[in-house]
Amino acid sequence: MEALQNLINEHLGPYGALMLVGLLGVFLILITLPVLLKKEVDPLDRLKTNARQDQKTAKGEKLRTGNDKDKLEKYSNFLEPQDAEEYSAVKLKLLQAGYRSKNAVRIYHFIQLAFSICGLLAGVIYAIFASSQSTVTTQNLALMILGPAIAMYLLPRYWVTRRQQMRREAIQNGFPDSLDMMLVCVEAGQSLDQSIIRVARELQAGFPELAEEYETVSQEMKAGKDKTSVLKDMAERSGTPDISSFVTVLVQSQQFGTSIADALRVYASEMRDKRVMRAEEAANKLPTKMTLATMMLTVPPLMAILIGPSIYAIMENLG
Repeated sequence: MEALQNLINEHLGPYGALMLVGLLGVFLILITLPVLLKKEVDPLDRLKTNARQDQKTAKGEKLRTGNDKDKLEKYSNFLEPQDAEEYSAVKLKLLQAGYRSKNAVRIYHFIQLAFSICGLLAGVIYAIFASSQSTVTTQNLALMILGPAIAMYLLPRYWVTRRQQMRREAIQNGFPDSLDMMLVCVEAGQSLDQSIIRVARELQAGFPELAEEYETVSQEMKAGKDKTSVLKDMAERSGTPDISSFVTVLVQSQQFGTSIADALRVYASEMRDKRVMRAEEAANKLPTKMTLATMMLTVPPLMAILIGPSIYAIMENLG
């Protein structure tokens, strides 16, 4: 045992035994995880689950619909939140990011799990290599192993959040133009449904995200869904306050029987003014943002040009 310990310390450093134990633990976890996930379900539990799902379906409370071709369906209890509110929040975030698949939540959590495992393995390999080169403290060793795993686990969340913000900005930028097109279509004699279809077709090249939302609205209206519910769902999917206000205007116009063209004309004018104000706000912020970069890139060369010759002359005189 002493010879083995000396051999380990010689190749891996003083914490070589601890690293081997940790690597063995990770290996055992990776071996045991598929066995736990593929655990056979008791027939009585399967009957209870099916009965519970039938009750939820009858009440309209089923959270998700399974797909026989989905390979991750058997791991749904492990990969998906079982709380209805948490599941709805993640699903809404993915919808606002543009991921509309019914298995998007399951795939999202699977990617998080897979990335974290890959980061953990990469951290273990890097820790072994660093320990073989020099002595590493326990704190640094833990950071080397857990740091990449945590970073890789948070990477999909950052990606989805970034996609959500970019999609909101794209919808917000194209929304005033879509209102102008819709106003032209309504004043030409088309109904609101036909106007939405035409606007979705025209916006496909310039603003595909907004065109996708309008196309979804038109398809849901064709399917017979209530117009108010369709518009509110669009506002929820987009996550943009401008569209939420627009939906409120259309719903109130429909309820009170006022002209949709007049409502669109007034709201389109407000959206144009709001877009101009956002552009002016961004332009006013630009000088403040450029101040630090200007100082860092301008002041050091200027100081070197002004003071450099004097310092050089002083150094020569002292020498």
